Amino acid sequence: MLLSLVLHTYSMRYVLPAAVMMGTAPTYVLAWGAWRLLSAVLPSRFYREVDDRLYTIYQSMVLFFFENYTGVQVIIYGDLPKNKENVIYLSNHQCTVDWIIADMLAIRQNALGHVRYVLKDGLKWLPLYGWYFSQHGGVYVKRSAKFNEKEMREKLRAQMKAETPMYLVIFPEGTRYNPEIPKVIADSQSFAEKEGLAVLKHVLTPRVKATHVAIDTMKDYLDAVYDVTVAYEGTVDHKGQRKLAPSMTEFLCKECPRVHIFIDRIELKDIPEEQMYMRRWLHERFEIKDKLLIEFYDAKDSKRRNKFPGKSVHSKLSLKKTLPSLLFLGGLTASMLLTESGRKLYVKTWIYGTLIGCLWVSIKP
Repeated sequence: MLLSLVLHTYSMRYVLPAAVMMGTAPTYVLAWGAWRLLSAVLPSRFYREVDDRLYTIYQSMVLFFFENYTGVQVIIYGDLPKNKENVIYLSNHQCTVDWIIADMLAIRQNALGHVRYVLKDGLKWLPLYGWYFSQHGGVYVKRSAKFNEKEMREKLRAQMKAETPMYLVIFPEGTRYNPEIPKVIADSQSFAEKEGLAVLKHVLTPRVKATHVAIDTMKDYLDAVYDVTVAYEGTVDHKGQRKLAPSMTEFLCKECPRVHIFIDRIELKDIPEEQMYMRRWLHERFEIKDKLLIEFYDAKDSKRRNKFPGKSVHSKLSLKKTLPSLLFLGGLTASMLLTESGRKLYVKTWIYGTLIGCLWVSIKP
């Protein structure tokens, strides 16, 4: 009985963070919506600057839970510039926490508010968040033949025209690498072999369309491309086989002791412009990722496992970066819920905000 209670309590450690992150969403959307209406009569740069600051507040709160609350060790390898830059962020994709990793790097450059995502189209229907991500500069794309290049270019050009700072996150694999779905991995490897490309073990064959459109459209606007490789420690079983990477729930339950992040900053001049050549270049970058991950997971020398080669830095995020945002948003939400009118507004925001958001994204890309 006692053991069962302890195990249950352990597994519920994600409830508090989930409740706060989801619970403060209506408060955040109300604050953003009020500013959106007010800024309609102001120059667009004012809207963008405050929107980025609001986004920084919310995502800093999120990072309080994913870094300070979990106590995860963030180990960084390679070259992460200290200054803000306009960049495209390319990464391997294995779980939902990958989205948070981009925030972890951006906050260390004081660029958290600049993060925008290229997202699969289905995510635009998320309550409140789907609509907001689009408003914050996110780009929703469909896969394969349904990919709308014109839509993506227009969205990115609008962002450049507004001089929007850009930290654009793309996962070129298009879907997650999941060892529990071997068919996806086998199909990816078969496709690479058919196309005369190197067969990859720990990542999927990357798709070039979104990456090419983003780089080609913004090549005169960007400072660099960040090629990022992520590995979650503890994702190998007793037989040495790769396991599923941690979900957000598992991560918040402190089931990942360390996350390893390798960054390679690439100059735009070193990236071919033609799509067919960029496709080859992108695959070569994923070959490098694959070699890093083979070393991380499969190195014969056990001392070389669970780390990437080269120098590393254990980067601890200060509470000063995250706790104020938690107290601010938590306090606003608690104040709203203390009154009957506040509770009614809170519920209506969830309901009508979701309905308006779904209507909006069904009409506009």
